[in-house]
Amino acid sequence: MVKSNVFSVYTRSNQVILDGSAFAISLVAAYVIRFEAWPHGAELRQMLGWLPILVGCRLLTHFALGIYRHIWKFVSFSDAIDLTTSVAIGSSVLIALRVAASGDDALSAWLRIPFSVIAIEGLLSLISVLTVRSLRRLFYSYQRRASADSKQPPKRVFLYGAGRAGIMLRGELETSQQYDVVGFVDDDPRKVGSKISNTRVVGNGDQLAHLIEKYRVDEIIISMATASRLTLAQTLAKCRRAPVTAKIIPSLQELVTGQVQISQLRETRVEEVLGRESVEVPEFEQMTRGTYWGKRVLVTGAGGSIGSELVRQLTRLSPAGIAVLDKDENSVYELEQELLRKESRVLVEPQIADIRDIGRLRAIFADFRPQIVFHAAAHKHVPLMEMHPCEAMLNNVGGTKNILEMASEFSVEKFVFISSDKAVNPANVMGATKRIGEMLVQSAANSSASRFACVRFGNVLGSRGSVVPLFKKQIAEGGPVTITHPDVVRYFMTIQEAVQLILCAGTLAHGGETFVLDMGNPRNILELAREMIMLSGLEPEKDIATKITGLRPGEKLSEELVSSSEKLRPTRFEKLSVIDPQLVDELTLLDDVARLMERARDNDNGGVHEILSGMMGLGFNAPRKTRAATASS
Repeated sequence: MVKSNVFSVYTRSNQVILDGSAFAISLVAAYVIRFEAWPHGAELRQMLGWLPILVGCRLLTHFALGIYRHIWKFVSFSDAIDLTTSVAIGSSVLIALRVAASGDDALSAWLRIPFSVIAIEGLLSLISVLTVRSLRRLFYSYQRRASADSKQPPKRVFLYGAGRAGIMLRGELETSQQYDVVGFVDDDPRKVGSKISNTRVVGNGDQLAHLIEKYRVDEIIISMATASRLTLAQTLAKCRRAPVTAKIIPSLQELVTGQVQISQLRETRVEEVLGRESVEVPEFEQMTRGTYWGKRVLVTGAGGSIGSELVRQLTRLSPAGIAVLDKDENSVYELEQELLRKESRVLVEPQIADIRDIGRLRAIFADFRPQIVFHAAAHKHVPLMEMHPCEAMLNNVGGTKNILEMASEFSVEKFVFISSDKAVNPANVMGATKRIGEMLVQSAANSSASRFACVRFGNVLGSRGSVVPLFKKQIAEGGPVTITHPDVVRYFMTIQEAVQLILCAGTLAHGGETFVLDMGNPRNILELAREMIMLSGLEPEKDIATKITGLRPGEKLSEELVSSSEKLRPTRFEKLSVIDPQLVDELTLLDDVARLMERARDNDNGGVHEILSGMMGLGFNAPRKTRAATASS
């Protein structure tokens, strides 16, 4: 640390000396240019008198504006703006003094620097300080390239996207030993042929194959941080058809939150461009940290897609500890190891347990004493739950009832139940279990001091059992890609944004409300399948066939997020709405649930369906045996 400080002082001293010399030379040169010779008499005395004053004032202005906190070898356009501001301040003061000095005395005469000298000095000062910094950056770039291992030459790359993100990445890669930027590729015809950051825009995405061969390119880097889903999908499809690998810069959300730098590239993922436009909550951590800071949080189903991401994002909000509960020991182990590798400072307690075992749950609650509970554990696969309704009841309904009882018994402060759009007018067993879960939460809110809430949303891209992994596997196997019906549409969102909004809902949980995430517009599953085929560099129906297999038991053409009897109202989070608690006949509900559990324990599928039909109404379809291996909704 001492050596680092000494080096910093040494470096700053050199910068001050260089700038001071530049300012002194600029003033002298301005007088010489103005008078077309070395100044004499009053002009010489004026120049020599102002020399130390002007140099000192300009250096002080640099210090005041933080100019010397900038690193010269990474000088950028923003540094140029700061330098221009600093020089302009000094020149403005000189002009003000020149205008104010209207007297005939010697001091006024000395203060009246010619306007031409002020203008020339300001321009020369700005040029000189920019020049020395630019030379330092060029020298640093040369040093880095000269020190690169000759046995491992840098990869020749195209940057796909000549916008702001591409320019920023071009600047960072300028000193890289790994990459040599050959040129930009951009689909804007106005940019093709132009030079940006001294790098030529060589062509557009449709010419990639030819351009890669012509410029001997090894890799493509997609440099778009704010592109729309459609633009990114089209770009990735073009890159997939190219004979080299493609990487992508981090998303805007990752850059804004400071998780990564723009030069930290990653492999492209199909899921990134298949969902709707990303939902981002401004100042997410600041708005939610107060709810979770210093709290003990229990997450059920923590080995699943939603549960594990809940744990990851919670570690950023500084809870006192997180109990990671799941019956799948491998998933819990893998999540624990991941958090250990990241050196998370949050205490993580793995808990292997089945939510159907209330005795085991009571022991965990008594030992950990959670203050906040996120209940994500559930069977979610629609066709399998149609085949096994008794298992669905025991786990999804019985397990939820157990967790709710423990939350009330141990005075949990907040309880958040992860529901589904399939709970709205349910037409299948899984949706019915989620609807009953919502009703149990609302019932518990009426009889407990704890704060309960539900969060309802649609499909999550990339989660286990979703269409994306299935389609990817079918494409890899050569097809066909199976779709149940050409008109099936579903809501989609990424795991990260779903969990972010779940945590926002947790801050608002109060008395049995149901929070609904803004899912955007639904996607047609057939179009989704064809888009994935194209993103893999293949052509639908020519290289990979699509096959319509027919709707499965309990499957609807479209899902809903809100029923006709529910009314949404906004919350302080822009992408999160709330439905006020619905009236629940608690005695009837508990009686129905008790009968459901009894039938389920007896493995009476018909009895389970009969009770569900009575609870859910006429819209509920009877389950029937099926082994159709089609796309999951």
